[in-house]
Amino acid sequence: MNSSRRNFLKLTAASTLAVFPTSADASSGENARNFDDQFGVLVDTAVCVGCRKCEWACDNANSLSDQQLSSFEDKSVFVSGRRPTDQRYTVVNQFASTNDNQKKNYIKLQCMHCNEPACVSACIVGALKKEPEGPVSYDAWKCIGCRYCMVACPFQIPAYEYDNALDPEVRKCTFCLEKLRKGEKPACVAICPNEALTFGKRGDLIKMAQSRIALNPDRYIDHIYGQHEVGGTSWMYLAPVDFALTDLPKLPDKPIPQATETIQHGIFKGFIPPLALYGLLGLAMYSLRQRKQNGDSDDERH
Repeated sequence: MNSSRRNFLKLTAASTLAVFPTSADASSGENARNFDDQFGVLVDTAVCVGCRKCEWACDNANSLSDQQLSSFEDKSVFVSGRRPTDQRYTVVNQFASTNDNQKKNYIKLQCMHCNEPACVSACIVGALKKEPEGPVSYDAWKCIGCRYCMVACPFQIPAYEYDNALDPEVRKCTFCLEKLRKGEKPACVAICPNEALTFGKRGDLIKMAQSRIALNPDRYIDHIYGQHEVGGTSWMYLAPVDFALTDLPKLPDKPIPQATETIQHGIFKGFIPPLALYGLLGLAMYSLRQRKQNGDSDDERH
């Protein structure tokens, strides 16, 4: 047995324990963490002009498409609301103002990178992780395709590659984690021409948002979306109208992981999943990935 498979089996054995997460395990010590020092983005919907350049930058950074920037000038997409998909990690939608129906506002949607992510708590194999920098990362190699993360997410963000029969993955915004670790801004923030997206430490962004609201009470409602919702999120929003008119859902302040833990404990109460089952599932996924890699290598040789 080679080293990689031996390490894989160790991982499979350890992942079985994830079926019985405790509050401490599922939250990864989040309650004790100072989220103010993690990275975040403040989205000012009063400034956004709906240019969709952030969509193009995201696609380009993640090699999702080879469309030219000019193709994103198409405004017909605003006719109906859109959701992030496995082929587009962020979308910009249009919404109307209650004070002036002629004035249009725009809102960017993507993974919110929650402080206490429900998807992380729901994942039984540790494929999702809240990184110290703030992003919620995804390890496709660990993923077994259970899609519990999709059910758990209060924002309905994770998308599954249903069209990929051989090796499907869960896809979502990565928060450009590799760029962050190089000291760079996320691709969408870097391209924004109107500074509708502001990147920085979460604590500083909250202070900035509070200042904008105080200085422009007629421009913004007194609510920073994401400051408290579901325990707080890395992406936060300002808006000139009630958030009920936007694509963001009304959510409680209480973090979601407690609910996902309750569901998992109920499902597996009195039942210890056999290690052999998880081992077989893991080996099957490992085998598929190996065959896919070998097939790609053969194609390159021919």
